[in-house]
This record gives sequence, structure tokens and C-alpha cells, in this order.
Amino acid sequence: MSRANAAVVFVVSHDRARAEALRPALPEADVYAIADAETLLREAHVHPPAAALLYTDLPGIPLAEVLPLLRQRAELAGTHWLAVGRKGLGALLAAGADALIGDTTPVDALALQVRALLRRAGEHHDLEHRVSQLQRRLDDWEHEERVRDQLVHMLVHDLKNPIAAVMGLLEVVEEDERLLPDLRDLVKVARDETGHLLHLTVNMLDVRKIQAGKMNLRPELVFTPMFEEIITQACGDIGSGLRDRMLRVQVAPNLSPTRADPEILRRVFANLISNAMKHTVVGGTIQVRVWQAENETRATVVDDGEGIPAEDIPNLFAAFEQSRLTLHGRFDTGMGLAFCKMAVEEHGGRISVESERGHGATFTFTLPLAHDNEEDDFAELLS
Repeated sequence: MSRANAAVVFVVSHDRARAEALRPALPEADVYAIADAETLLREAHVHPPAAALLYTDLPGIPLAEVLPLLRQRAELAGTHWLAVGRKGLGALLAAGADALIGDTTPVDALALQVRALLRRAGEHHDLEHRVSQLQRRLDDWEHEERVRDQLVHMLVHDLKNPIAAVMGLLEVVEEDERLLPDLRDLVKVARDETGHLLHLTVNMLDVRKIQAGKMNLRPELVFTPMFEEIITQACGDIGSGLRDRMLRVQVAPNLSPTRADPEILRRVFANLISNAMKHTVVGGTIQVRVWQAENETRATVVDDGEGIPAEDIPNLFAAFEQSRLTLHGRFDTGMGLAFCKMAVEEHGGRISVESERGHGATFTFTLPLAHDNEEDDFAELLS
């Protein structure tokens, strides 16, 4: 019977005396005498050894044929195999033996060699234990992530419809001629804040989708007129607060086709323009420009607002990282900019920001141009 926590050592030999001689030299281990290859195959499954001495003079089935089978077993992955003898060592080495030693080696020297193998087996066992612990932690983390994703998905879907309904009702109330001017201003603020809340919920869902690789782009060929339409729609998504800013839009004429998802591109522009609006005062200027250079499409959103502190820039596009109050006291989660970064990179582009505190900010993103074969397909479609 093996002792608890004692390493198991197999001595595979027709001569049982070899195991008996080694046992006193290895008091810390349980030494088993294995008489033949069939017993080795059976006992290795029942009592996986940390080390096994394979004597090359074993009669019957050659150990060089058995060892490859043993090395394939998962429970023997940490076992170290020591070939012992004068002949047949090369065959065992080729079959997967970890070390070679002569069969005339004194018992004490043989025990030292086995102890070295046991240390390596122990290190392997400790490493496996650590890997197992890390795997359990990873499984727990992945489970938590799945639960979090499901929760976010449920919350966003449950919130979107009632928020949209509230926005619609507020628009009806705001247009009512019977509403007093002071109350109309309050309704306008309520509608803008409700729109902001809707943007937060949608951005949160989309960020999670991109992180999980579940946002499938529907790219189209985008030309100058479509860019102008997309920006107009994005401005309409932002709300009435944009009316208090000077907005200038410049889209270069005759742009080469850009491959992009119009709906996602609209969301990117809406988030960047909304971000500029939140960080500028009433009467401030926001400039949107789209042009092409160096075989790519470039877009910038420039404002003359408060600017960004240098210490905030490195984490600006990370969700929840740059959270801070805007000029207007509104707490910013950063989900909008995180979405912009992920969406632009999903298109194969890049996004960056340049800013100096007190001197506004310039957000720039790029998009790849369509390939030649895509342009040809579009030309054929028009003809």
C-alpha cells in the first residue's frame, strides 16, 4: 500500500532484487517491483509513478514498444523514465526515455539519479497544480463575463423601449402650443437628457458586442453625398443642444469610395460630435471635416472647448477610465469614445486625439478606401 504524499517509483525488471536494493536508499518513496511489460501497463494506470526505471534486459515485449504508449497517457504526463542497462539504451531513448544510466551503477548513485527525476516530477506536479488553479480562475472569470454580458444585454433591451417612449412623449409635449415658455425649456432639458441616457445604453451594448466579437459590420461603398447624409443624421441624433453651437461641416467633393458600415459610421460621428458639444460652451464652434490623403479617408471633429488634461489622454478611449464631469456637470462614462475606437478599428482604421488644456480638442479617425475590384463592381452596378 502506498503512503500518503510519497512518490511512487517503478523498477521494471525481471530481477525483483533490484527493487529491494533500491528501496532502503529511497525512504521517501514507495518503490514498486514490476516484473514485465503487461504489469507495467496495468499498474501505471492504477498507481501512476513519478519515476520509472526501465531495465533493458527485461524479457518479453520490448520496453521500447511499450514506452510510446505510456507517454500518450494523460495521467503519466509528469512521469520521468530512466533507461537502465548496457544494450538497447538507444532504442529506449528514441522511444521517449528521459535519461540513460548503466546497470552497474552503485545503488546510492542510482538513488541520486532517481531523486533528480523525482524533483523534476514534483516541479511538473506543482506546475500542473498552478495551471489547474489558473484554469479554474479563468473559468470563473469567463462565467462572470457571460453573466455580465447577459445582464447588460437584458438591461439595455429593457431600457431602450421605455426611454424611446419617454423621448417621444417629451417631443409631443414640447411642441404643444399651450406649454408655457419656462416649462418648455424644462421639457427641452428633459428630452436632451433622455437622449443622452439612450446613447449611453446603446453604446454600452455595442461596446460589449464588439468586445465579444459579435458586432457584424455591413460595409458599403460610401461617397461624398453619403458622408454628408451620415453626418446630417448624426447631428439629428444628438439633440437640440447642438443648436446652441456653431457647427461647420466640410466634406471634400468627389471622394473615392470608402468601405464602411453607414449606420456604425453615423454612430461614430454622433458620439464624437456629442462629445465635442459636451465640452464646449454655448456659442462654441465645432468643425467636422472629411477628406482623403495617403490612400485613406480621414475625418476630424474639432472643438474650441475646455480641452483635455494631458494625464487623461492615454486612457481617453477606455470605457469608464476617463470618467469625469463635463463643462455642464454631466457625468461621462466614456462609453461613447470607447465605442468609437472599437468601431473604427473594426473597420481597419485608427483613431487619435490631440488636445491642450483650455484650447479645445481634435479627434481624427481614418477609414480604408475600397479595393479596386469593389470599385469595378460598383461601376458595373451603375451601368
